[in-house]
Formats: sequence, C-alpha cells, structure tokens
Amino acid sequence: MIKLCHIDDIPEDSSKGFEYNDHSLFAVKKDGQLFIYKNSCPHLGVELNWQEDQFLDMDNALIQCSTHGALFLIEDGQCVAGPCLGEQLQTIAYTIEDGMVTVDSR
Repeated sequence: MIKLCHIDDIPEDSSKGFEYNDHSLFAVKKDGQLFIYKNSCPHLGVELNWQEDQFLDMDNALIQCSTHGALFLIEDGQCVAGPCLGEQLQTIAYTIEDGMVTVDSR
C-alpha cells in the first residue's frame, strides 16, 4: 500500500495530484467525501491538470481536462461534456486508516 497523504491535506472543494511508481493520480474532496481517479483523460490519455493540483473547473464543480476542456462529474468520473462524452475516468480504490489515505501499490 502507498500512503498518499492525510485526509486533511486535501481541502474541501479542491483537488490534489500524486505520483508514485510511474502512476499519476488525483483526488478531489467534495461534501466531505474523497474521490480518486487515474490522471488520464479517456479521450487521448493525456494528464488532466493544467497546473499542479489544478483538476477542477473555475467553479470547483466539475473535473476539467486542460487539453480539450472535457468536463467530468466529481462523484463518478462520468464525462458530461467534450470529446469523450459518455466515457469516464478510471476510479482508484483507496482506504483511509487513522486519517491516512492509501492506495494499492500496483
């Protein structure tokens, strides 16, 4: 298991990126819940962020791909606008133990 961060290191209505073992992930905290996805747009496989830890649109309401502007629901990664409409981001399973967010190291 890989420890990403403490749950409190991700502020509400924000996102944070992570790199480990050639994996690129990001987490979004919304309404006290955490959502973690592979940092890869289903359209071209490019990373979503335009700056470090910047994965959300201007209203912090949707995940946005910086390359083509595709928009994804935070809660399930479903694409709701853009060239990958109907596709979705790859969800990453995680656990929280003693406040630490961990993912499988594979």
